[in-house]
Amino acid sequence: MAVAFYDKLSSDLSNLLIFGDEFNVTIDVGQAPNNQVFKAHSIILSSRCSYFKNKLRTMSYNENNFKTIKRNDISVEVFDIIIRYIYNGAITLKSVNTSVMFDLLVASSEFGLEELVKYVQSLLAENNNSWIHLNFFYACQISFKDNNFEDLKKFCTNIIIRQPDIIFDTDKFITLPESILIYILRLDDLQLDEGKIWDYVIKWGIAQISNLSPNSEQWTDENFLTMKNTLKNCLPLIRYFSISGDDVFKKVRPYHKILDATLWEDLMKKFMAPSDVITSTILPPRNILHKDKSSTSSTISVPGQHFTSISQPIITQPFTTNNTPILRTSD
Repeated sequence: MAVAFYDKLSSDLSNLLIFGDEFNVTIDVGQAPNNQVFKAHSIILSSRCSYFKNKLRTMSYNENNFKTIKRNDISVEVFDIIIRYIYNGAITLKSVNTSVMFDLLVASSEFGLEELVKYVQSLLAENNNSWIHLNFFYACQISFKDNNFEDLKKFCTNIIIRQPDIIFDTDKFITLPESILIYILRLDDLQLDEGKIWDYVIKWGIAQISNLSPNSEQWTDENFLTMKNTLKNCLPLIRYFSISGDDVFKKVRPYHKILDATLWEDLMKKFMAPSDVITSTILPPRNILHKDKSSTSSTISVPGQHFTSISQPIITQPFTTNNTPILRTSD
């Protein structure tokens, strides 16, 4: 039966990092005058980290027989956590600010430290809910920044679904990347009235066009065409046939020139000639939660079978970390 002495191994490797015996790599981290030079060992870096393995492979030793790497874009605090993890597999995050943990998440992904990426995401979701809510726009953008942040993305998605105002009502909404807006518009469970969604999409589109008046009555045909092109990836995702007649008249009609002519005609048919055939694609209404009058529990309305479905995974369960790999941490 094999006996593992991991604690002693971890301690010895930690001392190797601290004292820098026989180092052959220096890593200059941070911005001067607060930068710091870490002494490291190529064999450990290459064995534990794909980033360093690829980086060191392309470098030559200098006249002092060591290789120098500069990373001025990473803070000393973040890199100190990463290098300690590389050497001894242990990290301490109890006193680390949440904003630093997000920086750690991004850096860990860049360095290819999948185990650390998974663990940091679980900590952010489990222990930093209040901070994420207060800084949601930032947290949301980070979650979409890398495919490795899927757990954090799911966590943020569930917040958006249940509390859409947290993203739509922020002053920064108009700076939201198109890719994230498209992702949100695809969500079948988004708890937001479709008329309001139309308002937000128009608001976002106007903000993307320089010097465009928010008053559509002042727009030229060229302005409408520019707006249509700006929103070409968003407009197909709006559930037009879920918008009330009042909102169609007051909100959609002033901008109807940005819509396909057939779609606008079909919208008019819905309210003015409901027995006429509609040829436009009808997307399913969103699954808006509502209170059943005979029960205190929340229920979700089921869309009709004749609707065309959008190929977007629906996230209806709270984010969990049951599949998060165990990462040894020091106290």
